[in-house]
Amino acid sequence: MARKKWKGSALLAAALATAAMPAMACTRAVYLGDNGDVITARSMDWKVDVATNLYVLPRGMARTGKAGPGSIAWTARYGSVVATGYDISTTDGMNEKGLVANLLWLVESEYPAQRSGKLGLSISLWAQYVLDNFATVEEAVTALQREPYSIVTDKVPGEDRQATLHLSLSDATGDSAIVEYIGGRQVIHHDRRYQVMTNSPIFDQQLALNSYWQQIGGTVMLPGTNRSADRFARASFYINAIPKAEDPVGALASVFSVIRNVSVPFGITTPGEPNISSTRWRTVADHKRRLYFFESALTPNTFWVDLTKVDFGGKVLKLDLGRDQRNTFAGDALQHFVPSAPFTFLGVEG
Repeated sequence: MARKKWKGSALLAAALATAAMPAMACTRAVYLGDNGDVITARSMDWKVDVATNLYVLPRGMARTGKAGPGSIAWTARYGSVVATGYDISTTDGMNEKGLVANLLWLVESEYPAQRSGKLGLSISLWAQYVLDNFATVEEAVTALQREPYSIVTDKVPGEDRQATLHLSLSDATGDSAIVEYIGGRQVIHHDRRYQVMTNSPIFDQQLALNSYWQQIGGTVMLPGTNRSADRFARASFYINAIPKAEDPVGALASVFSVIRNVSVPFGITTPGEPNISSTRWRTVADHKRRLYFFESALTPNTFWVDLTKVDFGGKVLKLDLGRDQRNTFAGDALQHFVPSAPFTFLGVEG
């Protein structure tokens, strides 16, 4: 008993120490329901407008890794619907097979200093590479374990700092994976149990911190701040506490309520925590029904794209969300997408 008490105290101390760390406040959670229902939700939290738009990207598009000479090259096997960052990067999306990719901030990320002869892949294309090439998490993990590329990061637009990101994957079977670069080495956490990802600290430490709150029990007490470790604990509890035997509308409503619960109120500032940012938008991906929902903090409506109605053998399409994603849509917004040139991924030509 004494040993268990010490372990809990140590984890709490670690949690309090982590709470003092600055973090970009994004959250991702996967709902595993009855009848094969799998729904992935994420929040995008950033201190300025991330200039997001939605695109339909068809299969068959030829891409390079945009990392200069020696970049990896491929042709998209699958079409996808994606949300961009600054229209230079895929930050979130779902492909026609129901695979979802989400990029979140992780300040501890360290990418290989040298590529060791591997082909280069700009970080702006990291999520898109996975969406283009794989139908399931298992497929993606098997390929990524062979390290077919070396990630090349770049500066955040308008800022003098490098992008430090980690990647989450989920699919229609409910499988999940978290991909991080720690100390210059790729680390993959692959298990259906890995339903939640936030930001700092690294995923191993997030799991350890969360075990403290699991011992207490979410009906007794949950941490309530907007810090990363607290959001991880709340999302982990609520995504499994919401009812599982519901109709699709009820399941989606429950998942939306969870991702809203771990969002940061718009316009909030936190003294001493300059890197905690407001939630600007949320996405919810229904893997089984191939529905991709988008909700901006600055519009009254939630809308969606039905991927089963998309012609992924056709043209690139764009939905202009406007400054701060203020353009308002309702229902299935596919009719409002218009033919467009593809956005240009950030990277080095070569």
